[in-house]
Amino acid sequence: MDAARKRQHLKHPRIEIEARKRSAGELLEDMAKTAFQGRKLGEALAIWKKMLSKPKTVVFMGLSGAMVPAGMGRLVSYLIEHRGIDVLVTTGAALSHDMYQVLGSKHYLGTPSADDEELQDLRIDRVYDTYADEDGFYEADNWVMKHLADQLEDDRPYSTRELIDIVGREASKIGHDGGSILSTAHKCGLPIFVPAFGDSSMGFALMMANRRRKRRIIVDMMRDVDQICQITENNEETGVVLIGGGVPKNYIQQTAVVAGYETNKEMMHNLGISITTDSPQWGGLSGCTFDESKSWGKYVKEAVTATCYCDATIALPMLVSGLAEWKGLKQRVPPRFDWNGKKLRITY
Repeated sequence: MDAARKRQHLKHPRIEIEARKRSAGELLEDMAKTAFQGRKLGEALAIWKKMLSKPKTVVFMGLSGAMVPAGMGRLVSYLIEHRGIDVLVTTGAALSHDMYQVLGSKHYLGTPSADDEELQDLRIDRVYDTYADEDGFYEADNWVMKHLADQLEDDRPYSTRELIDIVGREASKIGHDGGSILSTAHKCGLPIFVPAFGDSSMGFALMMANRRRKRRIIVDMMRDVDQICQITENNEETGVVLIGGGVPKNYIQQTAVVAGYETNKEMMHNLGISITTDSPQWGGLSGCTFDESKSWGKYVKEAVTATCYCDATIALPMLVSGLAEWKGLKQRVPPRFDWNGKKLRITY
């Protein structure tokens, strides 16, 4: 038996988790020395800190799923305000729920065993065990169709980054905007991209402005791709935080491929963490592993990554709480994006 080789494998003892008072960050540090998904969650926090500690590194967040109805929106706003992330890619649905709350509507505790036919009669929308008032969404749709549309020019192609920044500007003027993702991102100058904008009530409300009010508002998705890819092209290193999968996940990851084409050099992502309930054996992008993504040139071969298979409503509060108590977050110098010229300019 080769004793030296054996010692190489048996050099990091697994620890016991003890029942004692500790902070979220301390708990996750201990969990990183345990096993299974607990270890992966602890590793995810360590990698997120590493992203934020590296100078001139842009941190992308992909946010999928019903995180705003589930009560995770304030965590995302905290990350935006305190620069735990630098770029957000999310769904139109997430921001539609955010706008619904900005206008004063709430999400309510419900039950997955509800009588959905009764809920339909009462104009109550259900997201698993959470309810929303359809009348509140109707109000939000009207706000987009009338007020927001009046802030936009006809025949001027908007990227979703530009469009969402205007939404955030207008949301920040409303009394119920506290903790809003939209208004916080506008105030902090953090870009938000929504690659499937039309797949949301905010998207179809703008379409209805074009149809009913004879407007000609244009959302240019190719302009969108150009702008987000410029971020990767003009930066030394990039980190990726994925909450769920779907379109936001690939939209972020593909920026490395485009940047490689454009610059004729390797511009792959360097660090990545993923919180997901999707698994890889079905072949879908949502379950695709970081290793599989390397075959597409999305991550460098030596990329430091961790995937935790866990409900994001469990994992995200723990991770953000761990970051909130970390001194390095306050010391970070985040990137600043200047979109005023023909090409993006990033400064630190």
